[in-house]
Amino acid sequence: MAPRTPAKASRPTTPPVLVRQVRNGVVESVHRGDIVEADVSGKVLRAIGDPDRVAFLRSTVKPFGLVALLRAGGRTEFDLTPDEIAIMASSHSGEDIHVRTLQALYRRVGVAASALACGTEGMPLDGLTAARLARDGERPSPLRHMCSGQHSVFVLLAKLGGWSPDGYWEADHPAQRAYAETVAAAFDVRPGQLRTGIDGCGIPTYAFRLRDVARAFAMLAAPEAVPATDGRAVLAPHLTVVRDAMLRHPELVAGTRERLDSALMKAAPGRLVSKSGMEALRGVGILTGPRTGTADTRPTGLALKVEDGDGYDRGTYAASVEALAQIGVLDAAAVRALARYHRPPSYDPHGRLVAEAVPEFQLAPVGELAG
Repeated sequence: MAPRTPAKASRPTTPPVLVRQVRNGVVESVHRGDIVEADVSGKVLRAIGDPDRVAFLRSTVKPFGLVALLRAGGRTEFDLTPDEIAIMASSHSGEDIHVRTLQALYRRVGVAASALACGTEGMPLDGLTAARLARDGERPSPLRHMCSGQHSVFVLLAKLGGWSPDGYWEADHPAQRAYAETVAAAFDVRPGQLRTGIDGCGIPTYAFRLRDVARAFAMLAAPEAVPATDGRAVLAPHLTVVRDAMLRHPELVAGTRERLDSALMKAAPGRLVSKSGMEALRGVGILTGPRTGTADTRPTGLALKVEDGDGYDRGTYAASVEALAQIGVLDAAAVRALARYHRPPSYDPHGRLVAEAVPEFQLAPVGELAG
C-alpha cells in the first residue's frame, strides 16, 4: 500500500464538554475535548467531537519512534532488555527505579549520561522523589527527566550509526532523520509530509489528526493485524516488541504513583497499552479480547484530546477512564480500582472532599452519529 496523502484538518468547531468540575452542586468549570476510536484500517468506530482535530503527538509518539532503534538493529547490538525498551517508550516519573534502569543501560553500552540534552527543569515528576532530593540537597540529573528514555533512543542511534551525538536534538541530525522516517512509516505518510514543531524537551514533534492517532494505537495493540500489503507491516515485529515491553513493565512507562498510563495497564493487564502526551493528549491501544456489553473483540485504538491542555490532569484522567469503560475495555472492578482517576477528587487542608471532576459524555458509534 502506497503512503497516503494526509487529509486536511476540518474546519475548527467547539468541542463538546467531556468533564465538569463540580463543587457542592455548582459547575465551576468544564473541560471540552474530542475522542475517537478506530480500528487498524483507520475506520472510525466511535467518536464524540471531531475525529479530524489536529494535535501534536508530543510524548504519545514514543512507542512508535523507538522502533527506529529496533529497525536499525539496536535491540541485538545493545542487548536491550524489556525493561530498557519500556523506559525508552516512557514519560517516566524520575523515580529511582527509572534512573537505575537507565544507568544500567548506559554502563553496559558505554555511553555517558552527560550525553543527554533533555535538561532537568521541573524534574522529577514524582513528588516524593523530588522532596527527598531537595531534603538531601541533591540536584536531579538529566536521567530523572521524563523524556530521558526517549532521548536515549537518539543517543543510541548515534552510537549505532557511528555519528557524533552532538546536536542530536536538531532535525537534520541523522538520528532525528531516522526517527522521523519511522514515525512517518507508522502513520503511513512520506517523511516530507510530516507537520512538525518543537517539543518541550527540545526535539521535533509531529502533528496528526486524532483519527490517525487512534489508527496508530490500534496498530500498536495488534501489529499482527496489519495486512502484509500495508506498508506499515514492516514495523509490525518491532511494534510487537515495544507493546510487550510496555505491558510487562507498566510502572516504567509512567510511574509507581499517581500516573494514569501505568494505572490503566495494571487495572486491565494484557488488555491495553496507554501513552499520554503533554497538552492533554492520550493514545490507548486496545488488544484483541472480550469487552463488557458487546460481542466485539477486535483490536482498536483510542485517541483523546482535552482542548484546554488540562493543567490539573483531572479532565484527561476522568475522560480516559470513562471512555474505556463505555467501550467495554474496563469492567466494573477495573473502574472501581481507577476511581480516583475516574472522578478525580479535590480536598481541603482538613481532608474534606470539596469538589469532583465528573465525566459526562456519550461515546457513540459512528453509525448512530451519521443517523
